[in-house]
Amino acid sequence: ALLRVAAGENWDELVHYTLAQGYAGMENLVSIPGTVGAVPIQNIGAYGTEAEEFITTVEAFDRTSHQRVRLDRTACGFGYRDSVFKQQLDRYVITAVEFRLPRERPVQIDYSGVREELAGLGYNVPKPLHVAEAIARIRARKLPDPQQVGNAGSFFKNPMVDSETAARLRASFQTLPQWPVGGDMHKVSAAAMIEAAGLKGYRDGAAGVSDQHALVLVNHGGASGGALLTVARHVVASVEKRFGIALDPEPRIISATL
Repeated sequence: ALLRVAAGENWDELVHYTLAQGYAGMENLVSIPGTVGAVPIQNIGAYGTEAEEFITTVEAFDRTSHQRVRLDRTACGFGYRDSVFKQQLDRYVITAVEFRLPRERPVQIDYSGVREELAGLGYNVPKPLHVAEAIARIRARKLPDPQQVGNAGSFFKNPMVDSETAARLRASFQTLPQWPVGGDMHKVSAAAMIEAAGLKGYRDGAAGVSDQHALVLVNHGGASGGALLTVARHVVASVEKRFGIALDPEPRIISATL
């Protein structure tokens, strides 16, 4: 099926709509807050699935040419939590996104904890709806609700390192999770490094690191942007000192850098 969805639609509602219609693919991206128009900017991903796999076209207003444009998947320049829309922040205003979804697709359940959650729910031959239910339950346990505690979701990307660096990390930190991602590159768990640095639940005034998930910076109430930036810089410095790896942010940081 080819779905054209306006940019202002709620992302999680769209995921549930596609599953109710019998389409597969979106189930691993359930329970991510935000709008459809934000999805291609970040090329959102979760539990082994990235949005770019299903995006065929992004419609936008080009503020440079003052024209409406349609960008195919190649022109979108998708990468890990990246796109041409993120690289050229002031150029495009996304107005709609087109997704191509299959009726049948093998479920992606190899990400840590998913199989176990499905087994606990009694789904021995899981369907996409079952996978969505399991992941929603995992996210509800692991991630703070932005309606309850201010946060922008995962604040740091999982670093991508070459095979030499990956081997060094394996030798020094045997339990640090990492995954090959093709070619010479490996993805390393930023959350595990932050937690190993003793920063899960860290707090500096009203700003801090979530005690539910080490990737999430939280505002317990009244923290300024500067206070959150101070915490982020402390996390980056602590991880680099312990592991020799520099963390990069996922959210846009305006008028400042880490």
